[in-house]
Amino acid sequence: MLYNKVVIEESELEKRRKEKSYSKMRYEALINLVIGGVKNEKFKGLLNDGIKGEHKLRFITLARKRSSLLKLWTLRAAFVMLLWTIIVVQFKGLGDMVTPAMFKTSTHSSAFSLPPQRVYENNNGYLMVSSNGGLNQMRAGICDMVTIASYLNVTLIVPELDNISFWNDHSQFKDIFNVDYFINSLRDEIQILKELPPQQKKKVETKSIYSMPPISWSNMSYYYDVILPRIKTYGVVHFTKSDARLANNGIPEEAQKLRCRVNYHALRFVPPIEQLAKKIVKILKERGSFLSLHLRYEMDMIAFTGCNEGCNKEEIDQLTKMRYAYPWWKEKEIDSEKKRKDGLCPLTPEETALTLRALDIDRNIQVYIAAGDIYKPEKRMASLKEAFPNLVKKETLLEPTELDPFRNHSNQMAALDYYVSIESDIFVPSYIGNMAKLVEGHRRYLGFKKTILLNRKILVKLIDKYKNGIINWNQFSTSVKVAHADRVGNPITRSMVPGKPKEEDYFYTNPQECLSPVDGP
Repeated sequence: MLYNKVVIEESELEKRRKEKSYSKMRYEALINLVIGGVKNEKFKGLLNDGIKGEHKLRFITLARKRSSLLKLWTLRAAFVMLLWTIIVVQFKGLGDMVTPAMFKTSTHSSAFSLPPQRVYENNNGYLMVSSNGGLNQMRAGICDMVTIASYLNVTLIVPELDNISFWNDHSQFKDIFNVDYFINSLRDEIQILKELPPQQKKKVETKSIYSMPPISWSNMSYYYDVILPRIKTYGVVHFTKSDARLANNGIPEEAQKLRCRVNYHALRFVPPIEQLAKKIVKILKERGSFLSLHLRYEMDMIAFTGCNEGCNKEEIDQLTKMRYAYPWWKEKEIDSEKKRKDGLCPLTPEETALTLRALDIDRNIQVYIAAGDIYKPEKRMASLKEAFPNLVKKETLLEPTELDPFRNHSNQMAALDYYVSIESDIFVPSYIGNMAKLVEGHRRYLGFKKTILLNRKILVKLIDKYKNGIINWNQFSTSVKVAHADRVGNPITRSMVPGKPKEEDYFYTNPQECLSPVDGP
């Protein structure tokens, strides 16, 4: 009995295997018939053998229906793929100019497509650059140097960063910016090398290169008529300064757009800086809206500007000694009161608190202090803390160990603040330094994000009137709002003052050639 049972079971299993195999063949044949429209007698016979009568009719009807649907979806898929191909081809030449991808979450995506490499028929030589100033002054200068080198058809060597100024930060380009991305993302516009080729290195060693600071606020004709002949003569020219060496206006539109491309796309922070900056932004956004306050009230800023509003005699003496200690700070004797009334001083933390309150900034909003160490913080920050209790800074949002790699590197710390300020709901600078200017322009580029540009000259007059009892709070608040109604980073035409570039709008605060067209002032 057991033997018979086993034989029967094996027979049943064999039968089922054959049925499954046959069904599989029939299924594969059907797929071939539906997808490929195959008309093969073998396939037809297979179907006829396995499907009888009305079941056959029903099966064929269903197959035809599925065939039609499948063909329809295939056509749709092909159309979508064709459409995307057209879009990609159309926008390929624009690089990343279509979407400001620098500050999206996929910033360092491995799927980045490199632009085609520029072919140099005649490379005119090599340009070396020593950037000067703080992080954002150097950032703007680097954008200008790339644009100049591209225009002159010369190879740019990755700029070296300033290590000798007040900040005394020994970070180099590769410590702050992603150097490989910088080089590769611009390769359709310019050849950039990390270092000079061996033959040109010998010229540096023998001091046979030409070093010079280019003239400030120059247009492209200066570089073409004066600088290019020197590059062709010496093979290598070294610019000893990079700040404000290219004019705001009168530059070809193509060159202006390249300045934007470098600034907003090619200059990405290295992953350690960007990842930590993203973490700060994530923490802040999870808690709600936040305002980034670029509060320029560090000791060096107060000493440099000579603005001592609210300081006692001991503090004034301390700041004055610091100003005289640094020879490259040219202005020594400063009339603090006059400078303040002319709107040339950073607002104090107390003045900033009054201004933000007058503008009806939500008391409960997070206020991120995008700055270094505030001078005399216990004394000077008390009123701001009282007005806006959710006062935060990177040191309070992160663990000490997370910031340790960046401490004693002021430019790397400034990079963190730059990124956070770009991402903030509102940006407010208390003084118009280089970071304030570049962040303002970057936020315009990202869609005119709200940036409150304080009119310090009007504000100090109103604040003094309010403090002296000449106007009440309602009058003060109304006047402050009226004065800043059109100073929120909205589209405007960049001002031009021929012959006086320092008095006109800085290109990087309002790169209008790279923005949507503006009608009127």
